Amino acid sequence: MKILVTGAAGFIGLFTAEALLNLGHEVVGFDNMNAYYDPALKRGRLLRLTQHRNFSFVEAALEDSNAVDGLFKRFKPARVIHLAAQAGVRHSISNPHVFIQSNITGFLNILEACRHNPVEHLVFASSSSVYGLNRKLPFSEADRTDSPASLYGATKKANEAMAHSYSHLYGIAATGLRFFTVYGPWGRPDMAPFSFTKRILEGTPIEIYNNGRHSRDFTYIADIVDGVLRVMDRIPEGQKDPLTPGQAAPPYKLYNIGNNNPVQLMDFIACIEKAAGRKAIKTFLPLQQGDVLATYADIDSLNADTGFKPTTPIETGIPALVAWYRDYYRI
Repeated sequence: MKILVTGAAGFIGLFTAEALLNLGHEVVGFDNMNAYYDPALKRGRLLRLTQHRNFSFVEAALEDSNAVDGLFKRFKPARVIHLAAQAGVRHSISNPHVFIQSNITGFLNILEACRHNPVEHLVFASSSSVYGLNRKLPFSEADRTDSPASLYGATKKANEAMAHSYSHLYGIAATGLRFFTVYGPWGRPDMAPFSFTKRILEGTPIEIYNNGRHSRDFTYIADIVDGVLRVMDRIPEGQKDPLTPGQAAPPYKLYNIGNNNPVQLMDFIACIEKAAGRKAIKTFLPLQQGDVLATYADIDSLNADTGFKPTTPIETGIPALVAWYRDYYRI
C-alpha cells in the first residue's frame, strides 16, 4: 500500500515511516526541513529512511498548495498520516504567523488534496494542548476544548474542527490523534526530555518552571507508533444519527494517545539523572506563559477500538533516550 507521511523527517514521522516500510508498505515522505531546530538532526532521521528502497521523499512546505496537490496527483497515496506542523507551545507565542501558515493554511491544503484526490483514510496529528486550561483529569475526548492556553493548542483545535467539516461535507474518513508528550531516541531538542538529557550530560543548568510542580503523561515513541498504526487500519465509518432520521454522522473520530500514567516532573528528572549517572544543576523558575500544570490521557476509547495499550515505563524509555543521545553526540 502507498502511504503518505507528512513530517517524515520529524520525530514521530521517522519512526512511523520506518515502521510502515518494515511492514512492506511504500512510503512517500514530505517535509520542509525547516530550521526551527537543528536541521542536521532532521537530515540524520531522513538518512535512515532513504536507505529503504520503498521510500520516496519530497521537500516542500505545507503552505505551498501547488506542491501539496502535485504530490497527491503524482503519488496517489491510498492513506495519509499527516504529522507535519509547526510545533512548540512557547514558539507559538513569539512567532504566531508561522503557526497559522503551517498549521491552518497547510492543513487546509492537505484536506483539499484529500478531497480532490480521494484517499481511504486521513490520520492527522492533534495534541493534548487542545485541553488547555481544563482541570478535570484524566483528559477525555468528551471534554470541552474551548480554552486553549497557547496559539499552538488553538491551531490544533482548529485542525480538529476543519477535519470534521471536510469529513461531513465530502465523506473523507478522518481520525485525529491527540498526542501526549512524546519522548525517546531522535526526539525533538525543544522538548524537555531531550533538553534535560543534553544539559545534565553537559553539566549545565536545567530550567524547571513552576518550581517543578508539573506532571506530564510522558509517552514513549514506540508506544505512539503502535497506536498510530492501529488507528490507520481502523477506518471510521459514519453512523446513523438517532436524533435526525435519515442523517448520518461523518466518518470522523478523535482519540487520545498517551501513556495513561502521568509522572511528576521531578521524578522524570530523577530518572534522567540515574540513567546519565550525574545530578542535574537545577534552576527553579515561576510558571511559564502558555504552560499547563498537568496532562493525563484517558485512553479507554482507543483501547476499546484498537486494543492499544502502552507498555513502556519511563524506567525503560529514559535509559533508551540517554543511551541514544550519548551515542549520537559521542558523549
